[in-house]
Amino acid sequence: MTQSSAVRTTGRSGPVRIGERAARTLVAELARINDAKAALLVGVNPDSAVLAAAIEALLPGDRLTVVPAEPFGAAALREHVTAQGRWVADRVNVVDSLAEAEAAGVVVAGEVFTGTAEATRSAVEGLAKYLTDGAMLSVATVATPGRTEGAAAELARQDALYGVGADLVLRNSPPVRVYRLRFSPADPATADRLAPAYRPSSVPVTRGMHIDSNGVAAAGIALGLAALARVARPSSKLWLLPALAAGPVAAFFRDPERDVPEDPSAVVASADGKVLSVQRLYDERFGDGEWLRVAVFLSVLDVHVNRSPVAGKVVDYFVADGGFVNAMKPDAEHNVAAYTVLDTARGPVVVAQRTGLIARRIVQRAPIGALLAKGERFGLIRFGSRTDVYLPADAADPLVGPGDKVVGGSTVIARWR
Repeated sequence: MTQSSAVRTTGRSGPVRIGERAARTLVAELARINDAKAALLVGVNPDSAVLAAAIEALLPGDRLTVVPAEPFGAAALREHVTAQGRWVADRVNVVDSLAEAEAAGVVVAGEVFTGTAEATRSAVEGLAKYLTDGAMLSVATVATPGRTEGAAAELARQDALYGVGADLVLRNSPPVRVYRLRFSPADPATADRLAPAYRPSSVPVTRGMHIDSNGVAAAGIALGLAALARVARPSSKLWLLPALAAGPVAAFFRDPERDVPEDPSAVVASADGKVLSVQRLYDERFGDGEWLRVAVFLSVLDVHVNRSPVAGKVVDYFVADGGFVNAMKPDAEHNVAAYTVLDTARGPVVVAQRTGLIARRIVQRAPIGALLAKGERFGLIRFGSRTDVYLPADAADPLVGPGDKVVGGSTVIARWR
């Protein structure tokens, strides 16, 4: 691997390894593309968790080119691939060096970047040469401050310029941050062929239920307050209040798995809740045409994770200032709201995350340039709130009405004509 000065197996404070969770995050883009694709994996050895995750993500029509990490040679990797069986050996090609590789739709750096900023910049530029138009480069660096010689700062800079998503993987030794970089625009229609992305910060509770990272943090704060109260006033029962609150707080941020309809003409609900209104209107912020808007109210008992109603590319995001009126009232139209604009094969689609009387915090995790699959998680609103979906009125027909209950990512609220 030519960029060995930027990618190392040790940082300033000891060895850096990529565990199973971080490996799955690094190859997430490869795993979510449902079409046949070519991928390039650079800098792995036979025991690499990233190599194992990449092989697991392969589909029948895929091709994976693998470049060994220094000082490992290609012979050991070829032997390892052959031992995986004919199915894997037919799809994985091990080359001696990066110079022998061809351009790919997904490029993954299999080692953690811990070197200097200059070496990291050179390494990223070298890998970017192997990206096809609209392709993505996935790289990782140590998330702990002071553990790199400049790699973390350089990748943060690259992320500001070219990033289309980043994930912090705490369950790794040490914690790492995975960046997804795209250096040329992606076709919005590509999103139609994607599955929802894997999120490492969502903590699994059961097979079908997760807790969002916001919930884990909030529950941790509640338990921390309980511990402090217990130490400060051991004879008091005051510590029970935050201790008992930890469970409900975590439950508010629950993040269940959802079955997303495969019908390409289906538009799904962006959130759980009750339909407040379905109306046609004009909004000059999104263009001159007429819009079909489906507004959904989320009570404090509903799941507050927001999902993309359609597959598309994020082309704009802005926040409109306003008040904090009860989200069920008409005046909530003027509440603080975050607008995510998607470009799709059937026209623009807008999702508005509106605050409510209690909600004061909107989380949006899809930067401009990101591709979202239909039903993919892209953010959340804390406590009671409202989510609106805007569709081109001349291109979609509503399938729900006021009072209907909808389930985010599953309920079909409209259908493309």
